[in-house]
Amino acid sequence: MKKDLVAILSDLIAIPSPYPPGTSVEICAYAAKRLRKAGYKVEIATHKKGVDNVVARRKGKAKGPVIAFNAHVDTVGVGERANWKSDPYKAVVKGGLVYGLGAGNCKGSMAVQLWLAEEIARRGGPAKGELIFTFVADEENLGPDGMEYLRKSGKVRPDALILGAQTENNLIVAERGVMWARITTRGKAAHAGNPAAGDNAILRMMRLVGALQSYYDKALAKRTSGAMRSTVNIGMFHGGHNTNVVPSACAVEIDRRLLPDEKVKDAFVELKKVVDGVGEPRSQYTVEFLTGTNGFFAPENGQAVAAFEAAVKAKAGRKVKFLNATGVSDGRYYADDGIEIINFGPGSGAQGHAANESVPIAEMVEAAEIQLDVVRRLLF
Repeated sequence: MKKDLVAILSDLIAIPSPYPPGTSVEICAYAAKRLRKAGYKVEIATHKKGVDNVVARRKGKAKGPVIAFNAHVDTVGVGERANWKSDPYKAVVKGGLVYGLGAGNCKGSMAVQLWLAEEIARRGGPAKGELIFTFVADEENLGPDGMEYLRKSGKVRPDALILGAQTENNLIVAERGVMWARITTRGKAAHAGNPAAGDNAILRMMRLVGALQSYYDKALAKRTSGAMRSTVNIGMFHGGHNTNVVPSACAVEIDRRLLPDEKVKDAFVELKKVVDGVGEPRSQYTVEFLTGTNGFFAPENGQAVAAFEAAVKAKAGRKVKFLNATGVSDGRYYADDGIEIINFGPGSGAQGHAANESVPIAEMVEAAEIQLDVVRRLLF
């Protein structure tokens, strides 16, 4: 198993799939070839040319749950090449680790899932229900052409979705929602030597943002759920075009992270209500919704979560930990479907998006053993 996992991961690292540009044709063709050879019904699902996704299915003979595994095939870019101690696209095995671009995020999990698919096929496939493996692009871009497309098109509608993630083989079953909004203010340009002749759009924005910050400082302090907190961040602030000109336009973009029981639509309405209450002329600003998805929470007594808890105890000899997610996963597209959404996989989140990222081989082996046991408990 160890040898096979390292070999698959080495192949994946050697196939460039960074965003940008986001092309996933070659790496998806590699996965599809292996899965077809293993006897799966395989589809290359494409919403945008060059952004391929793999959907592989295998059904059992009896009725049962639909269990979908997922890993994203895209990585971030290399970044500063000088920061890498080895070729980012050539796997290096050293000290029990595999180094290479995407080794942790998320090709380590992809390698484990490919091995898992092939191993289940070697055992004759699931006895009941349906097993789906999905390998998708457009995750690093938070774009619509990967897992979101599979959800909207109806190609993948599981009872439980297991996403590859750097959790050190623990579970993330709850995730905050996210809402992005843009505020744009307008004013009147004038010479900086006579600012009274103009209307400063940046100052208007500062009044709006100040009111928002004052409101959220109080309101969000009370919104917690365990280790999760409801948060807000001003991520971008753009205004003016020259120091000696009163700025006529300004824009900010805001990131709101929401507890699983908060809704994206409500969060936008709340933000707009605060802005509208400041008293600035309505014609001189706009509040625009950009994107957003609700959070999710898989009950710890769910069928798939219970299978993971039992498998971790049986294969790793320990009690599984439930981790708090800082970011968002592709599971967010299924947040409103009432299914179990689980993030699980080898590697540490601290390795993702970093030069010289790596994944422990021992954790890959353990992840494979645990997930094989999970499938056995759910579909055999």
